Amino acid sequence: MIRDTYLKAFFIPLLGIIIPLISGIISYSNYSFPEIIAANLFFILTSFIIWAGCNWIHVKLRIFYKPGVNPFLKIISLCAISALYGSCVGGLLAMIWIKLSKEPFVWSNIIRFVTVCTLAITVFTLLYEVLFLSKERELDVKIVDQLDHERSQAEMAALRNELDPHFMFNSLNSLSHLIINDPATAHAFNSRLAKVYRYFLLNKDRDVISLHDELDFIDDYFFLLQIRYDNKLLLEKKLNGRENGKTMILPCALQILIENAIKHNEFTDTNPLWIRISATDENIKVTNNTKPKTSFTDSTHIGLKNLSSRYRLVSHKDISIENRGDEFTVKLPLIN
Repeated sequence: MIRDTYLKAFFIPLLGIIIPLISGIISYSNYSFPEIIAANLFFILTSFIIWAGCNWIHVKLRIFYKPGVNPFLKIISLCAISALYGSCVGGLLAMIWIKLSKEPFVWSNIIRFVTVCTLAITVFTLLYEVLFLSKERELDVKIVDQLDHERSQAEMAALRNELDPHFMFNSLNSLSHLIINDPATAHAFNSRLAKVYRYFLLNKDRDVISLHDELDFIDDYFFLLQIRYDNKLLLEKKLNGRENGKTMILPCALQILIENAIKHNEFTDTNPLWIRISATDENIKVTNNTKPKTSFTDSTHIGLKNLSSRYRLVSHKDISIENRGDEFTVKLPLIN
């Protein structure tokens, strides 16, 4: 519904006063001041009746127009029906005015009055159609935005839910191996695993988390990796004060990149896998040396695709990937 209160309050009296003067259906010189006031009130009432009737026509006819109907035909039909109504009502009330007033019965004045009314009706019908279309477009945009927001929330929830089984799949495989071969280490591993999983539970519903908290989590997570891979991994952090609590990051973003590096590269005691976490003014960079595995690696295809999707949904920015042959770098956009 269009809020046209001010539009009606201004134009109904204005048209009720101007149209009779333009058409020559009233001559102020023939009347006293009270009679002029009464005449103006009569034509303002005429203007109101025509305006209200045309509004009613617009509302009733609009429900018959389905989406996809040619807008030109819709506008033409609205203008034609409204003009027909307005000319009939205007002509009838003009003749009543002539009958009650001191004006001589002159067809040309009546025809001129009806013509000006018809033109005014056509102009305001077009104006109302523009307002209706603008209102419909505004409503459509709101609906689309709401649906897009709900879709984004649903996608984000789905992506978050993928993290837990992905992480647990690898961790439980390691724990199973340790239980058989080294029960004491398995106990330490289990304790750290519980601490790491607690991080997941506390933060899985958050869009972002401070880089400081994420790094604390990475310290615990890397402890598990060191046990799992017998210290064949090296971690270096150069963040230049970015871990001050003001810089935000997606939960588990660094963990995904570290796990991705381990999954796709070979490393030994003599040739360890080194991972460096550094910061620039625009990105958090995670870099590792590369020595791709020659054997087939089973993958759940979550990793970088998951991280990219989450960043696009949360920050409307994407991660950047650089592969220089001997080094692999992923840049995560900063969220301040």
